[in-house]
Amino acid sequence: MEEQNQLLQVITHEIKSSMDDLAIVTPTVFTSLFSELAKKHQLVLNDEEKNALQIIEKECGNLTTLQAKTSDNALRLSNSTSRAISAIREKDETILNEVLQEIQVLREEIEKLKETMYKDMLTNTFNRKWLHDNYIKNQSNVSKRTGVLALIDLNYFKEINDTYGHVIGDKVLVFLAGEFLKIGYPVVRYGGDEFIIMFPDTLSEKHVHTIMTNTREDILKKKFKANQHFFTVSFSFGLQGFNSNEVCTEVLESADRNMYEDKIVIKNRIKSI
Repeated sequence: MEEQNQLLQVITHEIKSSMDDLAIVTPTVFTSLFSELAKKHQLVLNDEEKNALQIIEKECGNLTTLQAKTSDNALRLSNSTSRAISAIREKDETILNEVLQEIQVLREEIEKLKETMYKDMLTNTFNRKWLHDNYIKNQSNVSKRTGVLALIDLNYFKEINDTYGHVIGDKVLVFLAGEFLKIGYPVVRYGGDEFIIMFPDTLSEKHVHTIMTNTREDILKKKFKANQHFFTVSFSFGLQGFNSNEVCTEVLESADRNMYEDKIVIKNRIKSI
């Protein structure tokens, strides 16, 4: 079962990469892609419904565990608050100190829980939920902060996956994420091979452009080895400054346009991996 799940993950990655070039994906197109790739990897699903059920049960189990931990922490916090109020009223320093220790432990557990909710498990960067919760106002599509957004897209990533496989592709993503994290500002894995770095408003777009350009040049100097072959990795980026109350989709769209202009320039310079 575990080996089959690993194959399903590989096929899922390949389907996502294939769909990047498609403007429209219907269930029939998805089924056709899945069947073709399953045949390529010699994957046989003798009982597809049973396998699907097991996968769903696993994912639902993870969500249930997360929900249970959240509810438990909320209840413990409520109980600790009630005890603290009583201790203050009665001037009972012993109970108050006990409550403070309980809250400290609870705080650490909540931080671990938040990390689970907000982290991309492959690259150890933040995920979209973190971006939404920290930069977008509740029930709206406007920013609650100011800064400079850098939208990053890997160049020739599909070629890396097609040539060396998705295991190598994942290693490239992990490496690049590590390089982006070294810059020192929040990094978000926005899509398969797309990242976002959120720079503060204390940096100008010109300064951020210099940081991103230097990072790219440093990465281009490195050689990656797979199956006794060497290849290089590069990325394109687009910048867009944003202010509080600015529409987030418009900021992303502007950064995306700037990124594709940069991609044209870089791909004229770097023809392949």
